[in-house]
Amino acid sequence: MGIQHILLLIVAIMLITLVVAQSSKDNIQSAFSGEKSELFSNQKQRGFELFLTRTTAVVATLFIALAIWAMMA
Repeated sequence: MGIQHILLLIVAIMLITLVVAQSSKDNIQSAFSGEKSELFSNQKQRGFELFLTRTTAVVATLFIALAIWAMMA
């Protein structure tokens, strides 16, 4: 197992952790009842939520690049 596989494993664990840490914008009751509230759909992300979203995007891009690198080696 090369260094690229170890880095890929570390980045995969980081990506899973970041995705799980993000809060869902939908609640389970509206998903099963069929009603969809659009009241807060246009709110902008701020603070820690914005940081989490951007960090997730960067780590996901890094994961894809590492996966391609590991495939080539």
